[in-house]
Amino acid sequence: MALKKKPVTGMKDILPEEMEIRDYVTGMIRETYRTFGFSEIETPCVEHIENLCSKQGGENEKLIFKILKRGEKLKIDEAAEENDLVDSGLRYDLTVPLSRYYSNHANDLNAPFKALQMGSVWRADRPQRGRFRQFMQCDIDILGEPGYMAEIELVLATTTLLDKLDFHNFTIRINDRRILKAMAKYSGFPEESFDTVFIILDKMDKIGLEGVKNELLEEGFSENAVETYLELFGNTGDGIDGVRYLKERLEGVLDPKTAEDLETIITIVDEVKTADFRMAFDPTLVRGMSYYTGPIFEIAMDEYGGSVGGGGRYDEMIGKFTGNNTPACGFSIGFERIVMLLLERGYQIPGRKSRKAYLVEKNMPADKLAELFRQASEERRNGNEVSVVVMKKNKKFQKDQLAKEGYTEFMEFYRSGLQN
Repeated sequence: MALKKKPVTGMKDILPEEMEIRDYVTGMIRETYRTFGFSEIETPCVEHIENLCSKQGGENEKLIFKILKRGEKLKIDEAAEENDLVDSGLRYDLTVPLSRYYSNHANDLNAPFKALQMGSVWRADRPQRGRFRQFMQCDIDILGEPGYMAEIELVLATTTLLDKLDFHNFTIRINDRRILKAMAKYSGFPEESFDTVFIILDKMDKIGLEGVKNELLEEGFSENAVETYLELFGNTGDGIDGVRYLKERLEGVLDPKTAEDLETIITIVDEVKTADFRMAFDPTLVRGMSYYTGPIFEIAMDEYGGSVGGGGRYDEMIGKFTGNNTPACGFSIGFERIVMLLLERGYQIPGRKSRKAYLVEKNMPADKLAELFRQASEERRNGNEVSVVVMKKNKKFQKDQLAKEGYTEFMEFYRSGLQN
């Protein structure tokens, strides 16, 4: 049977042109986030299955790549269900591993702790444009800061990075899970049905207000509750006035400090931002992860037609490991989507050094070959990029291929001497 040369469905090989952009973006991520005081960490790609299936990851828990037990621990004949066969899985995000990491090392870390983490994650999802089954995530998190300073700094750091990568005129959509719950409670939905309501609300961008109404009614919710709920959205703007409207309308149901803190986040970010973007209050913003407890946010780009990042506050996750809740808030950029957009633009890395190729005639005498290798070494010491390759018969095609990799200067070496 012939071996398969294509990668597994939903995963991809990365060609040199894309790899160069990816390296540049990861370098810019490290450089930018370090100026905000974030320290880079790393966690294993494999996590305990109990941690991954803790009912905190929403729909992602259905998409875990699970790993069979090994050796004597794998007892297939005695297994009554799937979980008897597995003890670990590939991580589906970086937040659960970070929470375990912090729980294990809190005594050795600063408080608050500002973490930067980049790494691959895996989800058995349906592949589509900008979405893969293996993909890079890039997260920044602030652990141990209970106030809105964390949200402000996360938004400023993330938008500063996007500005450096030449993204402009995008929107940071922001909401708060407590506002979502207060709106549902005010409308008369039973608390045990909130998750169902939010799952339907999360489809607003795709099915519109009328579609949300129809699905809520199909779920058996009362028409009065549905009408009250949707009327709240119809009267809420996307600025601070929208936050203030809900603060007044939901009096007695919503803690006014929740709205006031959200207003403060929007106001301060708008006043001090250096990047070209707008803050927009969006009461329909849900975020799929059930572990969010407070403010949530997403990056919306017209260029992509959807979200290219998001995050929020998850104050109760670390308590699942330690028994004591720890304030935590994080922001993740959609690394793969950012790289895809840069490639589609034909993005040129600023300040990239010129690349030079030495094309060497086949069977070059050893003394001349040694001389040109010395010359290439000298150029590299001076900071230039030089590749020494054997000259092919079709030099034009060879140069075209090298040009695609960023080579701009070519030198041809023959036994008889150098020809530029």
